[in-house]
Amino acid sequence: MARARTAATKKSVTRKTAARSSSAKRSPRRPALAKPAADKTTARKTAAVKAAVRKPAKAKPPVATRRPPQRFVVSHHRDEDFATGLRAYAQYRDLGIAAASHGLAQAHVIRLIGPCDPAEVSKLHYHDVDFQMVYVLKGWVRAQFDGEGEITMREGSCWTQPPRIKHMILDYADNCELLEIILPAEFETVELTK
Repeated sequence: MARARTAATKKSVTRKTAARSSSAKRSPRRPALAKPAADKTTARKTAAVKAAVRKPAKAKPPVATRRPPQRFVVSHHRDEDFATGLRAYAQYRDLGIAAASHGLAQAHVIRLIGPCDPAEVSKLHYHDVDFQMVYVLKGWVRAQFDGEGEITMREGSCWTQPPRIKHMILDYADNCELLEIILPAEFETVELTK
């Protein structure tokens, strides 16, 4: 039995050796040739290009601009602080945010002067801003916004206006006061013709 195993093992070894020698006859092994340095560089570049194609490029984070430090500011209510501003039918009380934030934002209380004159007030316009929020402190205001229609906001109502949304004031209460916060502090208002 031991001879049978040995003979079987010899036959399998002989078959493997024969397979190796026949493949060696078909394609003799050649010694490996050294590749020039340029080929290695090309291979690396090709690999890098393939890797870049496979993986989407990561977006670089936006570079943050350094702003001067913001200052602490307090603004107490005083009627004498209301002054004329953007609109003739309104008085504005600056809350000091623009100066304290170095132009990052502006906040003011708007006191609409009654009675409302639609011929003067109802002019379609937009503000070239990054952010605008309005909160009704007193009274009510009715306005029309492009894509939203006519909306009446009452004391306690708050809304944001997307940048450059076309809108106009239609009517307001004689005692209407609004808190408005805008980014940035300096912006352009564009009047539109109907």
